[in-house]
Amino acid sequence: MNKEMTTNQNYSRARTQAERVKGRAFWREVLAKVRGVPNELLPFEEVRAHFAAGESYGGVRPIPIQQIVGSVDRYRDFDHYFLPRVNAPINRWIGIRHARLEGVELPAIQVYKIGEVYFVKDGHHRVSVAKEEGQKFIDAEIIELNVPVNPSSGDSLKDMVIKGEYGRFLLATNLGELRPDSDISFSVPGRYDILLDHIRTHQYYLGTTYNREFSWDEAVQSWYDTLYLPVVKEIREHNVLRRFPGRTEADLYLWVMDHRYNLSQIIGQDVGEDVAAQDYAENYAPSLLRRVWQRLRGG
Repeated sequence: MNKEMTTNQNYSRARTQAERVKGRAFWREVLAKVRGVPNELLPFEEVRAHFAAGESYGGVRPIPIQQIVGSVDRYRDFDHYFLPRVNAPINRWIGIRHARLEGVELPAIQVYKIGEVYFVKDGHHRVSVAKEEGQKFIDAEIIELNVPVNPSSGDSLKDMVIKGEYGRFLLATNLGELRPDSDISFSVPGRYDILLDHIRTHQYYLGTTYNREFSWDEAVQSWYDTLYLPVVKEIREHNVLRRFPGRTEADLYLWVMDHRYNLSQIIGQDVGEDVAAQDYAENYAPSLLRRVWQRLRGG
């Protein structure tokens, strides 16, 4: 068989595979809509905006394809599985697959690395073809973002936003160094700034109570030891969290602190964390039917 015939056969094979891939992408999209689950790559710029990070060059090395979760600027052209979208042209995909069948050595892709996950800057079709071929690793030139809290490949966009905010909180408070066993996580974004306000208020309270200036580190430690941790201990002791599926101890801390303030205003005197936690659970926990439904749908 001459070379031209082999090349033509390889091209025909690549085109057939590309059409099959497009068909699979269509049905995956339909299934995702029916199930109500996301089916897109994560947008790098939106994720990076929430992380406080410095950049460093990571060199060229093989990376796990399974940990490539997003794209810098083509996240709308490929689905969650790196299949080209139904309305995306397939000529480039065919060309890459044809080159692979011809034994052509392709250059390394370019990626950003955040924690243990990767976002493609250049080489989307190479990743798509590699996944179709069943490759586990692909050579990549890496720019690494050094972050305090690492996202993982199973994280949604919301999860990554929350982890980015947590990283900024740790940098602002140094809590990871001051209290290494601490682990403060929320189920929704936009809550760590409220904690920073709690710490600033607590720092002011300490200064007026003891008539001296308290350093930021002192205020952070005192807030964690005397405000946050006691509420969390009450939540654990009374197993309050089981009545709020999909929520976290930090979620309940904020709710309990707000509830404690409101109760104190109504009663006319300060109430303890234990009273506030129990009263909140008794009066505001979702109904049994709603709790079951939340657990079934994952929160």
